[in-house]
Amino acid sequence: MMTISENHPIDPVCGMLVDPGSAAATRIHEGQELHFCSQHCANLFQSNPETFLTGEDRSRVGRSKQMPDDARYVCPMCPDVKASDLQSCPRCGMSLEPMVSGEGEEDPELEDMTHRFRLSLLFTVPLFLLAMGDMILGNLGTRIFGPRVLPWIQLLLASPVVAWGGLPFFQRGWASVGHGKLNMFTLIALGTGAAYVYSIAAVLVPAGFPQNQRGSDGQVEVYFEAAAVITLLVLLGQILELKARARTSNAIRSLLELTPINARRIVAGGDEDIPLQDVCVGDQLRLRPGEKVPVDGKVVSGRSRVDESMISGESLPVRKKPGDGVTGGTVNGSGSLILEALRVGDETLLARIVQMVAYAQRSRAPIHRLADRVAAWFVPLVILVAIVTAAVWGTIGPEPRWANALANAVSVLLIACPCTLGLATPISMMVGVGRGARSGLLIRDATSLEVLDKVDTLVVDKTGTLTEGKPSLQALVPAIGWNQDELLKLAASVEQGSGHPLAEAIVQGSRRRELKLSPLDEFDSVPGRGVCGRVEGRDVVLGTKRFMKEKFVDVGDLEREAESICHDGETAIFVAVDGHIAGVLAVGDLLKTSARETLDALKRTGLRIIMLTGDSRATAESVACKLGIDEIQSRVLPEEKAEVIRRLQKESHIVAMAGDGVNDAPALAQAQVGIAMGTGANLALESASVTLVTGDLKDLLRVRRLSQVTVKNIRQNLFFAFFYNILGVPVASGLFFPILGLTLSPMLAAAAMSFSSVSVIANALRLQKVRL
Repeated sequence: MMTISENHPIDPVCGMLVDPGSAAATRIHEGQELHFCSQHCANLFQSNPETFLTGEDRSRVGRSKQMPDDARYVCPMCPDVKASDLQSCPRCGMSLEPMVSGEGEEDPELEDMTHRFRLSLLFTVPLFLLAMGDMILGNLGTRIFGPRVLPWIQLLLASPVVAWGGLPFFQRGWASVGHGKLNMFTLIALGTGAAYVYSIAAVLVPAGFPQNQRGSDGQVEVYFEAAAVITLLVLLGQILELKARARTSNAIRSLLELTPINARRIVAGGDEDIPLQDVCVGDQLRLRPGEKVPVDGKVVSGRSRVDESMISGESLPVRKKPGDGVTGGTVNGSGSLILEALRVGDETLLARIVQMVAYAQRSRAPIHRLADRVAAWFVPLVILVAIVTAAVWGTIGPEPRWANALANAVSVLLIACPCTLGLATPISMMVGVGRGARSGLLIRDATSLEVLDKVDTLVVDKTGTLTEGKPSLQALVPAIGWNQDELLKLAASVEQGSGHPLAEAIVQGSRRRELKLSPLDEFDSVPGRGVCGRVEGRDVVLGTKRFMKEKFVDVGDLEREAESICHDGETAIFVAVDGHIAGVLAVGDLLKTSARETLDALKRTGLRIIMLTGDSRATAESVACKLGIDEIQSRVLPEEKAEVIRRLQKESHIVAMAGDGVNDAPALAQAQVGIAMGTGANLALESASVTLVTGDLKDLLRVRRLSQVTVKNIRQNLFFAFFYNILGVPVASGLFFPILGLTLSPMLAAAAMSFSSVSVIANALRLQKVRL
């Protein structure tokens, strides 16, 4: 155990431990310094501190608290409740589950509940048949066993079911009272316990009951069959719920199964198979045809095609050659590769995806907190209604008054169980986050998934978001007497000595044309101007117009071509050979193919689109014109991007920011929803609450669609929850009995309660098949 004090406080947003020495952010609230595990959590807190710092939260932040330092389990309903062993949540009574779902195939609680259900079924069926025989077949059971023996047989059959089958519910109900957190198990324990204890008293001391509580045969009414059937139905409901929660982990489990168990490491004298966890950064690994890539790395030698559909969704394999990167979990084709391990263990992309999805599935959306507040007063209100129901039926109801009073009070307790209300939000969020993960849409927290539906302004970075993020050779304009291949060959031969991104674009352009470059004899670079070199005995110069003038080269008519290139937002690079102009190259950052289509679709939904970029006004206007963007801000520094987001938020806009670079991180953290391109910088991914793994802009539409259908699904679930309670409680209490003679037996109340939970679970699971 470790003590969480001022030295190890709790992040008030996500409930995670924070080391102040390495905290991502701090905020001052009411004179108290609070530490946060990420900029995202800090900004969520700053936007609405009362949402995260109320009631118990206010008392626990900055105070001492005991929590296992090896916590492996978390409550699906109360994410800040964690433990090192499998137990029940002291707040809501739900069983804790692994913090990273999918760690194992076996669920001990599911096995336990299933075992209890099967044995309880063996005792409940004959008990139910005896009770129905008495009700339907004219006291058949009484005639066979006698009026004094039959209750004892019912007691013997019901006791294993209620006392053993229902033991977990009594334990959780009692724990809820001890912790002062009344929940669904409080009502179940009260309902079944009252029916069972009342029936035992009727069997053991029948003389203690007045005459007006006896039936026509002089016997006191017993409710053993109701208590047993209710217990059986609740067990069935728990089994269905546990299975549904297991299904929400399928996305994570399938991701975990992508990685192999072993890797083949190259060592002196041959290869060796080692466990995946033993792979270290820098190890060289052999990948044979058909094998899964064990870790993130780069190809050292060999050529092959790799199936990257688990990352990109693209079914066509991607060609890999030396220097290309590979991702753990992807599948090698028919070639053999030697890899160098670059990221292992929790640092791999696949491991980070698993962590993000697991965290998101146990985080809370604002709408979940609304359900929590309703449940906090709902359970005490139900208990009060049950007491009033018992009092009214016991004083002015028909005979036998107190027997009817007990039956109706138990029905109220059972049909009003808030399990449906508790399930409504988290079950949908878990399924929705898992559905997104399977489609390359990683949701860091549930809040973002809900807020995305309300976003009215989308701010987008240019480089790497709207464009491919790296320059490429767009065009060649040779001077008279030169052809394109000869011009490009000389230019690329010189640029192969430079590490500048523009130089790399020219070299890559020559490789696409399969030109064989010549050796570089001399090389000189002038930062900001250009480069010079000697190739094939000729002096070659590449650079700006100013650099050409310094080298006494007349660019002639190519100046107009260069101006046209710059007007289109590209960079013009002049090429001179032996003191004479040879041509001009156009290097630019290509727009993503899906950019225009996606932005048009987003604008049709009513979104306001704003482009922020650090590039020049001319480049920004060129890109904006091609993409139909009306609002742009150019030459914006990283801290100024965050200020733009703050200004929009002050104008009451709900802002989403999409970016990919380190310079976008402050803005991504400031926005209500930060959306990072999965192909971008690590800092951008850490600052964002949503990651589009492939970097395809079309995923913006898909993640917004996911938000809309998930929020709609939650609202449907909340409707089911309130509808059952609003309709069921008055009927169970006997409110309509004087008019319609309508009441609800405890068994039917328990069945209705279980059916409501099944309705919510089935509705949430529909998200697994929704089209995005």
